[in-house]
Amino acid sequence: MLELVKAGGWLMLPIIACSVIALAIIGERLWMLRVRRVVPRHLVARVWTWIRDQQLDNVHIHSLRTGSPMGRILAAGLVNRHHEREIMLEAIQDTGRHAALELERYLNTLGTIAAITPLLGLLGTVIGMIKVFSVITTQGVGDPGVLAGGISEALITTAAGLTVAIPSLMFYRYFRGKVDMLVVRMEEEAMKMVEVMQGEREADTDFQEPA
Repeated sequence: MLELVKAGGWLMLPIIACSVIALAIIGERLWMLRVRRVVPRHLVARVWTWIRDQQLDNVHIHSLRTGSPMGRILAAGLVNRHHEREIMLEAIQDTGRHAALELERYLNTLGTIAAITPLLGLLGTVIGMIKVFSVITTQGVGDPGVLAGGISEALITTAAGLTVAIPSLMFYRYFRGKVDMLVVRMEEEAMKMVEVMQGEREADTDFQEPA
């Protein structure tokens, strides 16, 4: 591996750095974007139970706010539960925008890595071919060993750039889709809570406690 890095030239260093950053982001987002962490099951049902039993207080709201992104959105609505529907929705939407930005954390960096690593590989290819033609100009084509260095540098950097870019792009698309799905689910759950509290939806049919 070390020999490949040396053969690829100095452009292998930024490509390797991009690969390390991409791996760190992928691991962190896989952990942070788990569905059960972002949108815990039966969370809205638990909130409705507190409301029905008149147990909703600041302690419950604080635990809700610190428990998950979904809980933070619900807590924003519950804090304004004595106001009109528009005020509740505005608070929920404002908190939801911040929660969505939190879910998208580092994704732009991952997308940038997916975009620039092929370009770094292409730059290595160009530099390698320039070296090849420089050798041909000065020494001719009689010594294949002299030409091999430039060709090797060109091929290795291209392969390394693509090796980093392909999985980075795949995970970037995957995380984007997952964030969109989680945001929609949070919106749906928050709207259920608002509609029940405003008397627009029957709690018994929409909020079932787990068996």
